[in-house]
Amino acid sequence: MLLLFWVLGALLLLAFIFLWAGKKGRQPEKKPVFTRPDLTIPEFKEEFSTELSLPVDMPAPPVEPQLPTSYGVDRLVLLARDPYWLYAYWEITATKQEEFSAAYGPAAWANSQPVLRVYDVTGVNPGEQKISSYVDIGINEEADNWHINVGEPDHTFYVDLGRRFPDGRFVTLLRSNVVTTPRASISECIDEEWMWIEGIYRSYRYQFGHGSPMLAEEMAQRAGALPLGVGSPGQWQKT
Repeated sequence: MLLLFWVLGALLLLAFIFLWAGKKGRQPEKKPVFTRPDLTIPEFKEEFSTELSLPVDMPAPPVEPQLPTSYGVDRLVLLARDPYWLYAYWEITATKQEEFSAAYGPAAWANSQPVLRVYDVTGVNPGEQKISSYVDIGINEEADNWHINVGEPDHTFYVDLGRRFPDGRFVTLLRSNVVTTPRASISECIDEEWMWIEGIYRSYRYQFGHGSPMLAEEMAQRAGALPLGVGSPGQWQKT
């Protein structure tokens, strides 16, 4: 009986030794490590204005010249825009204003109104003082140009720019040039010098293929109206 206990104890001891030796020799399994993807936004490289600037030796673009707003000259210019309208532009210097204030008082400029006085001088000789009619047009202080509706084709005008006082007095500051509005109909003047071409066209049968200048020259030469050697019609007199 005692021997049996010793045998069982030896078997248990051997089993314990084998289990301990196997556990010591076996390496523990490594679990796989999963890495998360990098979801951060990549930083872009910054560019500064110094990196994008033009080379130092490159010339700067030329500056476009600007027309001056004033020329320092007292003037009033009148233009005929069409048969019914005139256009006026002007400049009044500070010197002219000071002369006006010195002649009519310090408050004269503030107490007067700027006016364009339009004169119709159709049929009046330049040396005569007779004025057929005029029209006053009140304007604002800031204006330096004005469109004037005269409604009179083929008429002659000039304009005075001045100041009108409350009592009706008108003081001229500037006077314009004289202009004439164009006609609103076909001119009655007929150039008789070119009438001979129509007669030649009616009486002469021309061949196809000739250009207009060549045709006109050939017809004139055959009609005896144009001497040989003249390249194009011009001022001439038939002998």
